Amino acid sequence: MADIDIALDGKQAALAARYGAAVPKAGPWNDTIALMHRHRSVRGYRPDPPPPGTLETLVAAAQSAATSSNLQTWSVVAIADAGRKARLARIAGGQKHIEQCPLFLAWIADLSRLERVGRAAGRSLEGLPYLEMFMIALVDAALAAQNAVTAAESLGLSTVYIGALRNDPEAVARELALPPMAMACFGLCVGYATPQAAGEVKPRLPQAAVLHHEQYRPDGEPALHAAYDATLTQFSRRHEMAQASWSERVIARLGKVGGLMGRDRMRTALQALGWELR
Repeated sequence: MADIDIALDGKQAALAARYGAAVPKAGPWNDTIALMHRHRSVRGYRPDPPPPGTLETLVAAAQSAATSSNLQTWSVVAIADAGRKARLARIAGGQKHIEQCPLFLAWIADLSRLERVGRAAGRSLEGLPYLEMFMIALVDAALAAQNAVTAAESLGLSTVYIGALRNDPEAVARELALPPMAMACFGLCVGYATPQAAGEVKPRLPQAAVLHHEQYRPDGEPALHAAYDATLTQFSRRHEMAQASWSERVIARLGKVGGLMGRDRMRTALQALGWELR
């Protein structure tokens, strides 16, 4: 009975950390779900590398994710070279944790492999240039990467996604020698967190703001957003971050095109990398 009580207390604590005051109804629980609730982005890493074989373990976990029609339209480039990490960090706006982490993974939306399969068979793949295939490649890469993140965290490693690789997709493609129809959609730092960077689980929107039953109904959204704004402002205050609410952050990021950090030219960049996007 004591073990059950401890598990229940752990569940409630994990849900409270993830949601703040808007804790949803508790349901089934296990160690995997507890691990996922503890996820946080870490931006400070020790230099010591993970044990031998860790990279292969993470990639095996990634390849265990779902993939549309088993097309497997993603690849990953593992980067340990200090100079290359420094150059990628500059592209990503000077994020020092890219240089700190012992392992940096660039996740690639990759149709080039399918193009080579068609070419080897002497066949033109008419469906390859369409927007749908680009979307499939993006989804495949994201699903694979998230599997790798869960595997990494189960091994005591920390991670943070780096979407800023999309600030300059062409420069990243040159650095990684990517073929046409391959694009780095995001990076991932992997390593052991420094004590100062371990951080706290960041609260998310209340479930009522994202969970809809049968049909999409945003009724009551203003009140839900206001409650979350207060929760996130308190979180920011605890961590001495800019004390902006979630709504204010949304407006600051998207209120002007400059907030996209150069990614407003994504279609042009993709076309330069060989994506026709019909």
